[in-house]
Amino acid sequence: MPSPFLLASIQGSQEQGESGRVLDNWKDNKNVFWTLAGPGTFWLLVFFILPLGFLFVMSFSDKAVIDGEISITEYDYLTGISNYIRSVDALYLTIIWKSIWVSALATVLCLLTAYPIAFGICFASERWKPLLLLLVVLPFWINLLIRTYALIAVFRSQGYVNLALGTVGLGPFDMLYNNFAVIFGLVYVYMPFMVLPLYATIERLDKSFLEASLDLGASQFTTFLKVTVPLTMPGIITGVILVFIPCLGSFLTPDLLGGANAIMIGNVIERQFKAANDWPFGAALSFMLMYATFAALMLRAFLAKRSAGVDV
Repeated sequence: MPSPFLLASIQGSQEQGESGRVLDNWKDNKNVFWTLAGPGTFWLLVFFILPLGFLFVMSFSDKAVIDGEISITEYDYLTGISNYIRSVDALYLTIIWKSIWVSALATVLCLLTAYPIAFGICFASERWKPLLLLLVVLPFWINLLIRTYALIAVFRSQGYVNLALGTVGLGPFDMLYNNFAVIFGLVYVYMPFMVLPLYATIERLDKSFLEASLDLGASQFTTFLKVTVPLTMPGIITGVILVFIPCLGSFLTPDLLGGANAIMIGNVIERQFKAANDWPFGAALSFMLMYATFAALMLRAFLAKRSAGVDV
């Protein structure tokens, strides 16, 4: 006959299983669900959805004309799509295209640099993994503005790079206020966003697949292309999305490192809201970027369904 302790344990397990099943469906306990979800929902509604809706309405508006003069602070709401028509002007399309290829190049460089870093961390000893991950996320502890000014000190005419090159008779080179400085700055800022999802995917990768490929006679390079890359494709796609989208809307790094010679669409949007005080047009440009973001996310979802790797 089972002991009372065993019976109590079985009964407790059954009750725990029943409570777990109750929590599987939020409709079974709506009070608990809304108690937990309420604060986050309120935060998103007040500080994200409502401001975003206001900007969406603003993108279809124009500055008000009062007594024959264009007002600085008043607007006529929902007047048409003139701002979107203006946003596809050749000048802005050129800037958008430049922003796309600069962001794409920075994303590719991040991927090429982050992949071996993530791979090295995954295959490092358990003693060194925490320290290596700490080095990856350490830049997050420093303000972005400070890190950008640090790059200025590195790349300026009398900066550390040119001083080092001068010791061997090279330079000085113009490394600031051009596309090179912007791309390097974007790679420097957003590198951790590529390393972390790659690390999460590679860490959960079944290493027996790699061993089987090598045992069957495949070279290291073939194993990497035909086994490792397909199995880690979800992490690659996630990292590309996390890097490309912020790069596309970045304005601080291009402004400080690129200046007037490397303007991106983020700089144009920022100036519409500040210097030009043209909120309707700035809102329209912002939503053009948002539509591009939605397209990228849809592409990510489509590719994730086709990939056979581990989802992240």
